[in-house]
Amino acid sequence: MIRFSDFEKNTKIIFKDKNLLKQAFIHRSYINENPGSFLSHNERLEFLGDAVLELIVTDFLYKKYLNYTEGELTAIRSALVNAVIISEVALKIGMNDYLLLSKGEARDNGKARQYILANTYEAYVGAVYLDQGYDVANKFIAATLLPHTEEIVSKKLWRDAKSLVQEKTQEFVGVTPVYKVLHESGPDHDKHFTVGIYFGPNLITEGKGKSKQEAEQKAAEMALKIKNWIE
Repeated sequence: MIRFSDFEKNTKIIFKDKNLLKQAFIHRSYINENPGSFLSHNERLEFLGDAVLELIVTDFLYKKYLNYTEGELTAIRSALVNAVIISEVALKIGMNDYLLLSKGEARDNGKARQYILANTYEAYVGAVYLDQGYDVANKFIAATLLPHTEEIVSKKLWRDAKSLVQEKTQEFVGVTPVYKVLHESGPDHDKHFTVGIYFGPNLITEGKGKSKQEAEQKAAEMALKIKNWIE
């Protein structure tokens, strides 16, 4: 049996409304298998939490990076508030152990679980906001997600590698980079792709990912390093 009181102890956020806490962890698939549950799934809380999260992150970046443009701040925020980083944060604080899922979803630990964890984090933020208020939600995000900002900014991970490598390739090589899928493996719910990036006929390097887009980004990042085009 899931003991949400243990999660409360870990986060040091004790809910007044325990049902609100539990609801943050209920995936739609769980309701489908447990129609008698008096609680709904977490999608409305996720909707609210997404907005709270965006405001808190935006406020933080606006005050911290005074010399950055609106476009740069938007790119940094997008790099920070994405499913990959948020799911890693959710995993680190133990959210995976409290998810209420269908039996089928519980067995799937691929990319689908990553999105479920990211959505649960947002739903939890929404629940914290409703139960504890803005300041507590702010402290939670500051403690769990915002520490990743420094690495994103210092390593310039907020820049879109594909856009940058296209700009540099056209400037220095006179061609537009082309991406080709070299290898694809795994079942539909857990695909793995290897993508090559070409400057003209020349294969420069490869990137791997769980989607074509992710593999292309990795290939672009590697090409920037190989060509020493990272500023």
